[in-house]
Amino acid sequence: MFVLAALPMLAGTWLPWVLLRPNRLAPGTYLHLPPLLTGLGVVLAALPLLTFRRWPGWTGLAASLAMVAGVWALGEQTRAALAGQMPFARASAASGVWLFLLGAGVAAFGAGQLGRNRWGAWLWVLPVAALALAGHLSAWSVLVEGRNEGPRWVQEFGQHVRLVGSALGLALLIGVPLAVWASGHERRVAAVLGVASGIQTLPSLALLGLLIAPISALANAFPLLRRAGISGIGTAPALTAMTLYALLPLLRNGVVALRGVPAGTVDAARGMGMTPAQLFWRVRLPLALPVWLSGVRQASVLLVGVAAVAALIGAGGLGTYIFKGLQSAASDLILLGAVPAAAVALLLDAALRWLEGQLARALGRTI
Repeated sequence: MFVLAALPMLAGTWLPWVLLRPNRLAPGTYLHLPPLLTGLGVVLAALPLLTFRRWPGWTGLAASLAMVAGVWALGEQTRAALAGQMPFARASAASGVWLFLLGAGVAAFGAGQLGRNRWGAWLWVLPVAALALAGHLSAWSVLVEGRNEGPRWVQEFGQHVRLVGSALGLALLIGVPLAVWASGHERRVAAVLGVASGIQTLPSLALLGLLIAPISALANAFPLLRRAGISGIGTAPALTAMTLYALLPLLRNGVVALRGVPAGTVDAARGMGMTPAQLFWRVRLPLALPVWLSGVRQASVLLVGVAAVAALIGAGGLGTYIFKGLQSAASDLILLGAVPAAAVALLLDAALRWLEGQLARALGRTI
């Protein structure tokens, strides 16, 4: 793994580091690292591999050092590139930055799997956050575009989070009772999972398009819906499609979790005189919750991506910047939408994965 991490880091030090353009859309000039930083990059690329062979406990620190150095070099080189340029010039991260950070991330991940000093693989988080908060990356084109967008970006980010949260809530309201109802009968399981799987096979853009006509017809037939803001485009079809997409992981994991409760435990609970309601709330649901929560995690991460596509039908969200950037060939705008969306997905996955572990450990102590 550390050889695979070193290769892109080495390539990144020799490839262009910054793309300097006179404006957002114009072609630009690729700039490389100065010789001193190139040599430092080579050393940092080899460091995780060398420490893994001789001092495995220091591998996480080496990977974190490489990650921080890569971000620091990005800030330094973008700032130097814009010196003396017009205000609307842009300094973007070139392929060297992304390859170097990819390799450092792989090294940090590998260090996190080691048995000793795994905390060292996360040491880069606070320094990188400090560099960002101190304005060291302020010349990077993505942050320049973010400052220019200002309140609009905050609004679209909030809309993205609202879409994901609302769709997940609706999917839980529908999927949890369905999973409980179906889990006790094989035919119900086959029917429910079959329908949910069929919906999942539809491409997200196709499903959004298919929902425009029926929701428009409903809004025209019931003026109350139209007055409430429901129409064939916008939030209504986006939430409908996202809710349908989230059902499969919720239903599948819910059914597997409920049916996976040990029969001996259920029989013992019945022998103690528990009613069906007590059996569900006190035995089956607590035992099924860690596995079921895994389905919630999968659904939430899936919804972050689908919410980006929903911008095509006027639902808003971070996808607005992704498609705006694609239409104008402005990579900075694409990253302004894609990077925060990826960060939200990673944070949701990490938070829910941690919660799964906590529930599993609490359940193990109880048993």
